[in-house]
Amino acid sequence: MKFAVKKALSSGGARVGVLEVGSCPAPIETPALLLATRKGLPHFISPDLLPSLPSPDSNLLQVSPLHFLEGLSTTTISKIGGLHQMLGLQQHGIAAVPRDSIQCLPESKAATKLGASFETPCGRLLIKPKDYVEMISCMQPNIWASLADEVPAWVSEKRNKTSVDRTLRWLDDCISLYPAAGSIFGAIVGGTNLEERKRCAEEVAKRNVSGYWIGGFGLGEGIDERPALLRAVIDILPDEKPRLTCGLGLPEEILQGIAAGIDLFDSTYIYSLTVGGFALTFSLDNSREQHSLQSDQIGSDLTKINLRATAYRKDMSPILENCTCYTCKNHTKAYINHLLNVHEMLAQILLEIHNTHHFLRFFHVIRTAIRDGSFEEFRQAFLESRREHFKGEAIST
Repeated sequence: MKFAVKKALSSGGARVGVLEVGSCPAPIETPALLLATRKGLPHFISPDLLPSLPSPDSNLLQVSPLHFLEGLSTTTISKIGGLHQMLGLQQHGIAAVPRDSIQCLPESKAATKLGASFETPCGRLLIKPKDYVEMISCMQPNIWASLADEVPAWVSEKRNKTSVDRTLRWLDDCISLYPAAGSIFGAIVGGTNLEERKRCAEEVAKRNVSGYWIGGFGLGEGIDERPALLRAVIDILPDEKPRLTCGLGLPEEILQGIAAGIDLFDSTYIYSLTVGGFALTFSLDNSREQHSLQSDQIGSDLTKINLRATAYRKDMSPILENCTCYTCKNHTKAYINHLLNVHEMLAQILLEIHNTHHFLRFFHVIRTAIRDGSFEEFRQAFLESRREHFKGEAIST
């Protein structure tokens, strides 16, 4: 794995970089999205439909090794030749992170000095560094994050300190147990304690790692707390290495993370939208006029529409007129509404294709804005349109 920063804003942490992953045929520009998967494949998009997504932006997949604790053993995966060979996705990059924010959530109360605890489909499990590294060595991902003791926002200061101590110790264990590992991302935790976050970042920066996984977000902290927490960490980390985070999914949160200097994000937000029957419709133009056009749609909150609504039962238009995704080029809102009402899985397939395509385009627009020096204007226009919408909703009710 190779990473280089191509453009950074002097006024903030937002930056454009290029990530080269061995198995990907072309470099991937950052900020970028990691597609959430279940055992290596997107939840609803089959492998034959993956090429319909924008490439190479869609070539990074996020995997939780804990998913494979049921089904095929890691030894069998190793004999097959690793995840790339097993899944038939030799031209995709795979990033392994223990937490996936959907099914494998950290359970801080059950964590011990021996390992981290997770709520998984197999029940609550204690994962030790040795077991975790064994899974990684069998799966052979391009990028993998070290084991971390993530804690929610409401834990005590003592528990925050303990989580940092454990995470640093487990990082050393991961490095020593798998010294041949290519691209390990050191985990940084500390909850909502600025000093512990800084201490963890300082210590991880001293280790021989290829990048940084900033964990502990999306676990109860306020959105207003995040900028200070992110800046406290990123100000310490070297610029030449990539930064990954999980738990920031909403468009506003993505913009917040990019403004702080994050390069890679997970995409569990897309899964949540798709399961709920929602389609992303927010404007990819930074003008307020474009944002205001979206507010007239039924069930719209300026970012998405609910295609279960009866208003779309006879709507013969695509989700978005100018969208070039497979779903919008071939199907109508009425058809997807029908599929949702009769509980056909094709509804989720078409929605995930559109939502993934639209979110990847969102990242493309952000990268363009950073290059042009207009990222902050784009961000403020987006946030202001959201504020005006919710203000109008409050007045109408």
